[in-house]
Amino acid sequence: MGRGLLVGRFQPFHNGHLAVVQGVRAAHPDETLILGVGSAQASHTWDNPFTAGERAEMIERALAAASVDGWTVVPLVDIDRHALWVAHVASLVPPFERVHTNNPLTRLLFERAGYVVESPPLVDRERFEGARIRSLIAAGATPRELLPPTVGTYLDAIDGWARLRLLAPSASERRSHP
Repeated sequence: MGRGLLVGRFQPFHNGHLAVVQGVRAAHPDETLILGVGSAQASHTWDNPFTAGERAEMIERALAAASVDGWTVVPLVDIDRHALWVAHVASLVPPFERVHTNNPLTRLLFERAGYVVESPPLVDRERFEGARIRSLIAAGATPRELLPPTVGTYLDAIDGWARLRLLAPSASERRSHP
């Protein structure tokens, strides 16, 4: 029984994330999946509106409701040094053998460090993309259909919808934002 690592910011945890986790667990049922919550030090900004604890809570509620087992959540604080990042991540999480990512830089860094790297299939990436979901909310929508129901309920409880609207850049700034 090994471990795999999936790193994401999960801002917010949406149905695309849930589908990726379910796909990885189905492909590797004997593997414990470590969900690394990236940029854990960041919150209350447009790109990172939720705290690491809030994101962990979203993940835990969504995976429990979907009856997904065999996972753990670990916050990952950024160090902004690519040459040291893999060692930094490895120092924060339990030992792992496999990395699941679709991020080209993450793939490159972990492959260079000798890890097995797999790209899990993405589900409707244009629809399920964190920046798009945040922009919809900023524009006044409440796109519950894009989120696991427990995440929508959690956003109600922490007034996350209002937080996103408060943090939102203007519409022209959102269009030009990377």
